[in-house]
Order: sequence, then structure tokens, then C-alpha cells
Amino acid sequence: ILAGRKVKILNLENKPAVHHTMEPPLRYQLRDISIFKKDGKPAGFGVCSIEGRAAIEPFDNTAANSKDKFTFKCHRSVVSDSHKPQDIYAVNGIKFHPVHGTLATIGSDGKFSFWDKDARTKLKTGEQLDNTITCC
Repeated sequence: ILAGRKVKILNLENKPAVHHTMEPPLRYQLRDISIFKKDGKPAGFGVCSIEGRAAIEPFDNTAANSKDKFTFKCHRSVVSDSHKPQDIYAVNGIKFHPVHGTLATIGSDGKFSFWDKDARTKLKTGEQLDNTITCC
């Protein structure tokens, strides 16, 4: 992660070289980045930010893989009244399971959540802890 929200993708095979530089769709400061694999090879990355959002970005941005690129809201308060503002917490970390295609996010709200990346659904949210969770 570079200044200005840019991400440099490096190819570390043979002599390390910059593959390309890109800007994720998140608008505010990025907090963490994690690579996910498909068939044992790096296939993309997840990134999270202070705006209560995370994004999934495949390395291959062809039209066939554009459906795999998405953002989602997380670590926000549940509001029953639509006239009340929603509390939005920074997402401090994101990590992928090496085999199952699931991921975990942690936030300043003191909660952790598990997600299914491929189904784009939340699997479980942990009980709120007394303090911010800062590292996966």
C-alpha cells in the first residue's frame, strides 16, 4: 500500500518486478491488505479502510473476472430507525483462509466477522469486545 491509496502489485518470481500499480475503489485511508489464492496461486487481494468498507480485487481485471471485483460494507452499527444515523467503524484488518475462500475482518467496533468471499455473504459476527481489535 502506497501513499494516495495506490497498491503496487509485485511479481516475485525470478527477479522481483512491479507487475502494475492500481487504485482500489475505496475512497479513504487504507488500513490492511491480504492476498487470496485460487488453485494454489495468488489470484487477488482484499483491502480494507477507515470508511467501514472492504474491497475484493482480482489480479486479472479482464471482463470475465470483473464480476469477482466488489466492495462491501462492514463494521457498522445496526440501526432500526431509518432516521437515526449509523455508526461507521474503521476496518482494521482483513485476512483470507488459505483453503476455503473465506475471510475475516476486524474493526474498531471491537468485533470480528467471517465472510464467504465467493457467495458474498457474512457467515458470523463475534460478540463485541471492550476494545478495538487492531490486528488479525
